[in-house]
Amino acid sequence: MPVYHPFVHLLFIGIIALFPVINPVGSAFIITPYFSHLSKAEKRKAVGRITLYAFFICTVSLFAGHWILELFGISIPVIQLAGGIMICKMGWEFLSSDKQEKDPAADAEKQAKLSGYQNIEDKLFYPITFPVTTGAGTISVLFTLSAHSASPDMKNYYLNTGAILLSIVFMCLLIYIFYLNTKTLIDYLGSNGEKIVNRITAFLIFCVGLQIAVTGIKSLFKI
Repeated sequence: MPVYHPFVHLLFIGIIALFPVINPVGSAFIITPYFSHLSKAEKRKAVGRITLYAFFICTVSLFAGHWILELFGISIPVIQLAGGIMICKMGWEFLSSDKQEKDPAADAEKQAKLSGYQNIEDKLFYPITFPVTTGAGTISVLFTLSAHSASPDMKNYYLNTGAILLSIVFMCLLIYIFYLNTKTLIDYLGSNGEKIVNRITAFLIFCVGLQIAVTGIKSLFKI
């Protein structure tokens, strides 16, 4: 029990710390518009890729993120500012999408040329996985957890790191579940309800991006 108590403790710390920054529920609503033209099989494939990318980003951040940033001379506030700007851009595109939907026939013809999956394949990593699913906040938390798990005793180090990796796997499982099933919830709302949810979500995306960018600016200028 004394050996596994720190493991369980750090596992819960990892889940509690990662959940609000990854926010699989909120992120699922944000990326739902990207899946609107996908079949069930294509959506499952896309969500699987996103989950794999998210796990890769989290694992690299845990083990090598600090050194990668030092190598390129990039600070966390700069990542926050850049990530915030990218999320703001995405939110604005969703907010102004009405202008792009005036000709549904032309849109349908364009979509027919490529499968839905081919249309979003190049977006699965950026911006869907990074920075929407796993952004600067996730990297910051994993840096902190990595420092928290450090121990001169290799046995404790492996136990602590294993606990954090397990919390990452748990969060990736939540990402897969919510990303795959959010559209079902939206469908219950009907077409008007879906439009309302999409508009509110787009506005929230813009606000979240702005908040992240402002946090980065405050950290850069030590306000």
